[in-house]
Amino acid sequence: MAALCAAQRISQNFRIRSSSNLLGRQTIRTLLLQSSSESVKMRSFTDSDTGIVEVSLERSGAKNAIGKDMLMGLQHAFETIKKDRMARVLLISSSVPNVFCAGADLKERRTMTASEVHDYVKSLRSTFSYLEALYIPTIAVIEGAALGGGFELALSCDLRICGQNAVLGLPETGLAIIPGAGGTLRLPRLVGKSVAKELIFTGRKVSGLDAFSMGLVNHCVPAGEARTKAFEIARNINQKGPLAIRMAKQAIDEGYEVDMASGLAVEENCYAQLLHTRDRLEGLAAFAEKRMPNYTE
Repeated sequence: MAALCAAQRISQNFRIRSSSNLLGRQTIRTLLLQSSSESVKMRSFTDSDTGIVEVSLERSGAKNAIGKDMLMGLQHAFETIKKDRMARVLLISSSVPNVFCAGADLKERRTMTASEVHDYVKSLRSTFSYLEALYIPTIAVIEGAALGGGFELALSCDLRICGQNAVLGLPETGLAIIPGAGGTLRLPRLVGKSVAKELIFTGRKVSGLDAFSMGLVNHCVPAGEARTKAFEIARNINQKGPLAIRMAKQAIDEGYEVDMASGLAVEENCYAQLLHTRDRLEGLAAFAEKRMPNYTE
């Protein structure tokens, strides 16, 4: 009876979809999770892809501009994913052709007081920091424009995959403001202080290929293939030990911000948390038996 009630609760929150797409040219089964915003949709993949979650931006009429409603949807999505202990990899993509995210909703911004703008930008900044701090790897799938807050959203992810049609930039100084959701901090950490200053001072937009050569993105693929590439990487990560991936992310993120001695101490602590896990023993057994491991932690 308890199992039946649990199944009924699950059916109220998820809708199963089967769709054929170009991800390996096979049928992909997903669960469509409930969202607090029509502008943001969450999907959890099933079967062999269990553990992969996708957040899709779906505000087609405004080129995925981040208004208050979309921001609330992103906050809800990230909070839901953090609570989901089955989640192992997150993709952030767009269902709107030729645009990832055009940045803040400037039409909505014009109706705000200075105090309201301050509160909105503060909330945007904290939301992107929350995303950056998620314990699982995050991948931005960029096709088309990723500008302003949209680019800052991508910068908050661990990895960025773009199509050759991508256009990335922080044009805020042209509006007499600066990037306010982490762009002045995350961009120089990727490309260096001097290059970041040029891009922010001038508001210059860069192509997907230029972004790749500068180290802004991990891969630049033919237009329309970014999601396929991102899914390939997500599947690769999904096969690894989940706790090991979390500890690797923690060791890199925390160790990067401190001196070498302190960073090595962070690495030692993260490694120690893996020594007595079932997955570590399973990995050794699978290697000896020449089979794929079955990780559970």
